[in-house]
Amino acid sequence: MTSEGWGTPPVEPISQHYIVCGGNALAHRLVLELVEHYEVPVVVLVTDRTRDHAPQIEQITGVAAVVEYPNLTEEALRAVSIDTARGLALVEGSDQDNIHAALSAQGHNPDIRIVFRMFNQRLGENIERLLRNGAALSGSATAAPAFAAAALGRPNSVEIDGRYLHIAFDDAISSDRICVVADHIDRQDLSKIRLLPEQEGDSAQFVRLAREFGDDGPVRQGGLRRAPEPEPEAGPDSEGEPERGHEPAVGPEVEPEVEPEVEPEVERAVEPDPGAEPEEPPGGIAALQALRMEPREPISWARRLRWRVLDTMRFLTNARLRVVLLIALAAVLMAFAVLWYLNRDFGWTVYISLLDLAGAAQPDQQADIAAGTGTGGLWQRVAQVVITICGITFAPVATAIAVEVLGSGRRGLPRNPSAGTRDHVIVVGLGNVGTRVATQLHEMGVPVVCMERDPQARGISAVRALGIPVVLGDGPFEEQLRRARLKHSRAVIALSGDDATNLEAALEARHGNPDVRVVVRLFDDDFAGHFYRTLDNAASRSVSYLAAPAFAAALMGSEVRGTLSVFRHVLLIAELTVEDGSGLIGLNRHDLEDPGGVRVIAARFARSNQLHWGFADRTRRLAPGDRIVVAATRSGLARLNTVLVEEV
Repeated sequence: MTSEGWGTPPVEPISQHYIVCGGNALAHRLVLELVEHYEVPVVVLVTDRTRDHAPQIEQITGVAAVVEYPNLTEEALRAVSIDTARGLALVEGSDQDNIHAALSAQGHNPDIRIVFRMFNQRLGENIERLLRNGAALSGSATAAPAFAAAALGRPNSVEIDGRYLHIAFDDAISSDRICVVADHIDRQDLSKIRLLPEQEGDSAQFVRLAREFGDDGPVRQGGLRRAPEPEPEAGPDSEGEPERGHEPAVGPEVEPEVEPEVEPEVERAVEPDPGAEPEEPPGGIAALQALRMEPREPISWARRLRWRVLDTMRFLTNARLRVVLLIALAAVLMAFAVLWYLNRDFGWTVYISLLDLAGAAQPDQQADIAAGTGTGGLWQRVAQVVITICGITFAPVATAIAVEVLGSGRRGLPRNPSAGTRDHVIVVGLGNVGTRVATQLHEMGVPVVCMERDPQARGISAVRALGIPVVLGDGPFEEQLRRARLKHSRAVIALSGDDATNLEAALEARHGNPDVRVVVRLFDDDFAGHFYRTLDNAASRSVSYLAAPAFAAALMGSEVRGTLSVFRHVLLIAELTVEDGSGLIGLNRHDLEDPGGVRVIAARFARSNQLHWGFADRTRRLAPGDRIVVAATRSGLARLNTVLVEEV
């Protein structure tokens, strides 16, 4: 063991492998993606085999080797055979470390595919230009839309050529759906969900109608039998249930009359078998739909104005100054009312009040009073005196505010939410993901309050620049949530890196406000299953589960445009280009979709730049220059990536 590094390099020489640098949750999920769905040899480089997820990574079947080095140095890259590797994924460490490692790896192997994690996406785009074959991704940016949408109780979306794709469930599915993406949904048991179930042909609905209403179909008294909801058959043709949400265009007015003599025989034919086991209900379904524009969260301008005014007062003044200002303002308003009552002239009352506030009022002289030419009676003079004194008070208060804000540096400190904060979202944890989620909610016009226990967290300065209130401190969650005005919030998102901490925050939030929606970041799937079964109006997401498929696809050369969440499951939206020598040449829609796990939702052909949604021609074969947009499961996209690199 040396001071530079140690580990267990691959026992046998290895080539054409993929290297994952990191031992965090994202690295764990990424290794599983590569081994299980892409079936490629993987070598993992970790800083400590005993920390984070490194022990679990070592137990994954299919990992060629786990190498331990404290730093990502030249020696470490040589130990994992960087010269003969096909791809390198850098998913841990700072932006600077990942940039240095990516450039160093390219120096060893100019043709290697490099995918590196970057929090600063703008910097990542610039670094991509320096690499021959590289891509910069942000795990937090990939996962943030799903968390923000879950907090607002609506599905997240992916933008494709001006349309926003999203997942709709059950009754929310409209007639313009693109395809069914999941069925057998049981919110109490998420293991029953089937993503992209086997698809029926475009004529399946007519075949079912022919069976239902044909000569040999079941009938009932008064007309043809019509099932209230299509039920799955025993065979595999029923998987997917794409007809749900589209009832057959057969109404009572077109139901022919049935001859009475055939009713008894047919009724006996459809009588259920008492000994047969009851058929399992299919459960809910989910469908992919498209919006013309991304909807903004509706918040009235009056509510925003009230929140801004009260929050600004809280920011500029402390409690004592606010008391002084409120008392002085109340006195001025009362004096103004007295002047208006005595003179019955609103314009003159405003004029004299402003002069008195500025200290420029002309008092009555004794001679004027004796001559009867004074400005008014006793009560008017009292009112003017009150306004003048309050005007003198406002000047030092304004000076104190200016000194406190500018002189003491109050502007540079995080602030607590004001008493006017209402209908907001509380974001617990200002790491990379928490910062992204808070920023996205703020851009959507949703009031946000952040909570953070570490005063040195990198996200504090980012949300402070946006004017988002931050509750700091390491006290009990109950107290912190109270300061964040939990009673008046709409949702709480727990985004720390620890599952137990996130669950504690969610339970405390639900205890303090039983109606609040909670969204929790959880890595463990079993933990998430118990969470769904225990709490209602709740959701859980995993950052690594959302981001790992995108990293794996990028490592294989695919362009993943985004991920859509179906509860804890992930659906990938990818755009693939048919290039010369690609295995996609000559394939049609049936060839792509028949093995399962893939739906072609749009196509753009080489001769035209127009994107055709729901392209119905299942026989047209792909040619070089064509582009297709697919919705795919992780295994389905892995299969396409395998085809993509095959030689003709």
